[in-house]
Amino acid sequence: MERKMILASHGKFASGILSSLELICGKNDNITTLDCYITEDFDLTKAVDELMQQNEGAEVVVVTDLFGGSVNNEFLRYINREHFYLVAGMNLPFLIEFATQFTVVPELKTTITSVLDSSKEAIQFCNLTYQTTVVEEDF
Repeated sequence: MERKMILASHGKFASGILSSLELICGKNDNITTLDCYITEDFDLTKAVDELMQQNEGAEVVVVTDLFGGSVNNEFLRYINREHFYLVAGMNLPFLIEFATQFTVVPELKTTITSVLDSSKEAIQFCNLTYQTTVVEEDF
């Protein structure tokens, strides 16, 4: 079964982060974006429904910018659809690790969980991390 990833966000965050992801990992035709609310006449429900219809028959992973935001909530309507996975809190560490695996791993649910766990470690308060590292190296 074909696998697709949709990055969806308020504004141009989705297309911007895809640009960074492609710079690091190369182009992946299985990844598309949905930049929401960048025009006055934007219809979120229509845009989401069109994307989901275009990807019917594929395993679909949607990564949104904000849990509980309108973009994430609109995709929640599909949460009970077979082979549909919704992740909130889009960030580059998660996308780099997941994009390199999502088309080849046998099971997406386990992979998503694993990548989420490891990508959380990439979020650091550098001042504290640096101070801790310097103190540990002094001993």
